Formats: sequence, C-alpha cells, structure tokens
Amino acid sequence: QVQLVESGGGLVQPGGSLRLSCAASGSIFSRYAMGWFRQAPGKEREFVAAINWSGGSTYYVDSVKGRFTISRDNAKDTLYLQMNSVKPEDTAVYYCAACLVNPFYDYNIRSQKDDYRYWGQGTQVTVSS
Repeated sequence: QVQLVESGGGLVQPGGSLRLSCAASGSIFSRYAMGWFRQAPGKEREFVAAINWSGGSTYYVDSVKGRFTISRDNAKDTLYLQMNSVKPEDTAVYYCAACLVNPFYDYNIRSQKDDYRYWGQGTQVTVSS
C-alpha cells in the first residue's frame, strides 16, 4: 500500500503563494489517482482538487479555480498543489489522498472522500497578515 507525506505548509500573507508537496512511497505512484482535501477548524473535510493517474485530467472545487494548480511527477512519486492568490478562507489542514486505479482503462479523477483509501497526515496552511 502507498504511504503519503505532505510538506510545504506554513504561514502566508493574503495574496501570497505556497506550494504543497505530497511524497508517495511503498507502491507504484502511477497506479493512483490523487487528490487534495482540506479541513478547517470545526468544519468537514472538503475536496480541493484532483488529478488522474497520468496527470492528463484535473478537477477543482469552484472556490480555488484559477488560483490553485494540482500536478504530479510520476518519475519523482510526488503530487503538488500550487496555491496562488491565497485568501484567509484557505486556512486549513491540507491532506493528500490516493485512490488505486487500473491504468489500462481508468483515466478518471476522483472528487469524493469515500473514493480515497489512503491519506497523508496533513500539513497546516495559515493565511494571515
């Protein structure tokens, strides 16, 4: 099974940028569709962005479209989330998640929490001046 470790979180000012990384190990990274989720204090964990196993298809929640970019490097077993023009409402713990797929025919992205079996421990992102 895959293990996931997020990094890159921290304190950033409104309007600033941050890049999150998620390093995968223990399995073949390119067999997994991947996603980013976030959870703010007192709120449910919510979907942020997803990417299929090949990187050719992506999907975003409306609130981050045009500001965040999800990408992956299958040669480096790493998932990324580039966050630009961040807002205070982006403050949350960010989690990466993995969903095992069959790469011969499954090019779909996954946007539901229940689709993902494997999760990282999360990294805190705080947007504040």
